[in-house]
Amino acid sequence: MGSSSSSYTPKTVYLDVEGKVQKVIFSLHCSPCDIRELLCSSSNISRNTAIMLVDPEGALVSIDPTMPANSPNNLYKVMPLCTGQLGEKEDMFQNVLSQVAEQFSRAFRINELKTEVTNRLAMLEKRVELEGLKVVEIENCKKDLKKLRDEMASRGGGRVNCTCKYNFSDDGKKLSPRRDVPSYPKYTLSQETIEALKKPTFDVWHWEHNEMLSCLEYMYHDLGLVKEFNMNPITLKRWLLGIQENYRNNPFHNFRHCFCVSQMMYGMIHLCSLQEKLTLTDMGILMTAAVCHDLDHPGYNNTYQINARTELAVRYNDISPLENHHCAVAFQIISLPECNIFANVELDAFKQIRQAIITLILATDMARHGEILDSFKQKVDSFDFTNEEHIRCLKMVLIKCCDISNEVRPTEVAEPWVDCLLEEYFMQSDREKSEGLPVAPFMDRDKVTKPTAQIGFIKFVLIPMFETVMKLFPQIEEIMVQPLRDSRDHYEELKQIDDAMAEERKKKTENMSLGGKKK
Repeated sequence: MGSSSSSYTPKTVYLDVEGKVQKVIFSLHCSPCDIRELLCSSSNISRNTAIMLVDPEGALVSIDPTMPANSPNNLYKVMPLCTGQLGEKEDMFQNVLSQVAEQFSRAFRINELKTEVTNRLAMLEKRVELEGLKVVEIENCKKDLKKLRDEMASRGGGRVNCTCKYNFSDDGKKLSPRRDVPSYPKYTLSQETIEALKKPTFDVWHWEHNEMLSCLEYMYHDLGLVKEFNMNPITLKRWLLGIQENYRNNPFHNFRHCFCVSQMMYGMIHLCSLQEKLTLTDMGILMTAAVCHDLDHPGYNNTYQINARTELAVRYNDISPLENHHCAVAFQIISLPECNIFANVELDAFKQIRQAIITLILATDMARHGEILDSFKQKVDSFDFTNEEHIRCLKMVLIKCCDISNEVRPTEVAEPWVDCLLEEYFMQSDREKSEGLPVAPFMDRDKVTKPTAQIGFIKFVLIPMFETVMKLFPQIEEIMVQPLRDSRDHYEELKQIDDAMAEERKKKTENMSLGGKKK
């Protein structure tokens, strides 16, 4: 999206220094004073000596960034001026002229100077990052200690545990994005990991937060988004850190879920060959919306927000309060100069990107599921990749698929997510009961089981949506749709076992009751 400039090509001049050729290179942004000092140093002359530059014919050459370049066959010569050659007034006049020339030079190159300063700052930040590994390790130790304290506190507080692979603390504390140099270490991804990232079977439970950040960073580079949007790589790192720190430690809606959704989006882009059908801008919109889609999720859904009349529900007039909040937090982070990955995008283009990202995040509200899927069904049989409305609808369906795609993954990866989701549901329903609010049956720990929670969702939400997408991309059937059918069958078998055990317990209870009456 940005454009590179050729104005940074340095200038080279060749000097005759005691019969030898001396090559001098300087930036076009150097001041005349800097160039004089460089010429003095190159000619073994004291830096404060007044000098003049002459060509082989003895003609004077101006000493400033615009001086004509020469060649090794046409050497310039630096000549020191005698003390008496310049009077005080003439010397003063020369200095004033030099300062005026320098000011004009700087005034007309201010934008180029800003870019150069930015580039130099990026280089310095990179050096600090590379040289600060000890600080990184200290910070990692601090985080590990905090995590351990949180786990101990959660166990000691009588909190309901789940069979998740990770324990989560729920301190509700909102973190603001860091403003320092990004401190997570750089991981070199193996070829095996790079290939696995492109597949829905990717096991998201094997990765620490720092590793997930590196994977997300790799995805942006691999898809060409860093180049397309002219992102500063350090800004991308800092933005990803800001994103991670603004996901709360909920059982389900946390940074690992963000990574899950983003990795599935990356996988669908490769599986469906979307690079050949959509623009790079569309890819950036899809990935960025996936990364940001649940920012600062409080762990309580829209129904609770509206029934409890929370600040979010009041602020957004009961219309998708959480999704509107996710959008707001996303663009609060991007509005920070140090986190603005779209800083080099033209204003009109950024407005369109912003609106598209908002549209996709708002589409993740399940209250709109039927509306969005029906709209896509009307278009899919005659889908036109040159039609903007068709593309907009496709992107909405893609982020919806990725958001609720856990059951597409292998059972050992998908099933722990069900435990995490149920824990979050039970936390909400317990709170609703204590506050006298309506409780949804599928969230009530006294009414729902894992099979009953999943069967209806897979049969009536997931399979119909993915089968509709399959009409446009038949290649997803084996890798994404068939696992959903297998998962449905798996939970139906579990339900039959649960029902049989419940029936057996019921008979035993009745027999015991009859036996008691006979006595």
